[in-house]
Amino acid sequence: MTTYIAQFTAKHKIIQIEQNSIFIWKQESGEIDQILLADKIKRESTMHFYRLVAGGAYEILEKDISVTVWKTAVL
Repeated sequence: MTTYIAQFTAKHKIIQIEQNSIFIWKQESGEIDQILLADKIKRESTMHFYRLVAGGAYEILEKDISVTVWKTAVL
């Protein structure tokens, strides 16, 4: 297994706060599927971030979040 790091930005369609962060994950060596990575970031990071920010004021849905991966690298 290889450890990777990604720099990303997440945006919610209602909440006007962007998440600019990094994400670390492990996978078998090989190409990084950008779509699968963005989905993984949504599930494991941004959903929790926007739930925390919203504080229960909004229902946070995965489809309302867009993720842009800027860079990836091997750690």
